[in-house]
Amino acid sequence: MTGLGPVAWPPAPIRTERLVLRESEARDRTAFIELLASSEVHTYLGGPRARDELARALPETPGRHPGLFVVELDGAMIGSVEFNRREDEERSQVRPNAGEAGLGYLFLPEAWGRGFAAEACAAALTWFAATLPGEPVVLCTQTANTRSMRLAAKLGFTEVGRYEAWGAEQWMGEWSSPPPAP
Repeated sequence: MTGLGPVAWPPAPIRTERLVLRESEARDRTAFIELLASSEVHTYLGGPRARDELARALPETPGRHPGLFVVELDGAMIGSVEFNRREDEERSQVRPNAGEAGLGYLFLPEAWGRGFAAEACAAALTWFAATLPGEPVVLCTQTANTRSMRLAAKLGFTEVGRYEAWGAEQWMGEWSSPPPAP
């Protein structure tokens, strides 16, 4: 996936009640390796990557590109939230001609079940709506990923369709920001 296009990056850090969404820093590298090597995190994402491969392949400051926010709690990275444009080879069977931004997120297992993903994604969507007013966002997940399906509903994504990919049923939802005020 590619970034968001002509968006000023990085934005000022976004602060929520408990979290900070900010640009990636070199100190986040270990947490990125944990995220990408976790079998729990990648249950519905094709499986984890090997830790030694990640240690060799990841740059000193991983995830440093427009659209990717590191999610920080008490000074430590606990996850990431990312917006990317869907490229031709990544478009679903539901809306193959659409190039809207897709929302993705990964959180370390120890951060699960505490509302951090909802809080971070809601803040990122608010930023997105202010930055690219009126532009829709899509979210795709396996229907078997019940946590992700609940989060999509909580964030206000509505189903636009289902399709088969990677050996499983996939769900696509869309979120639309309120139109800009006149």
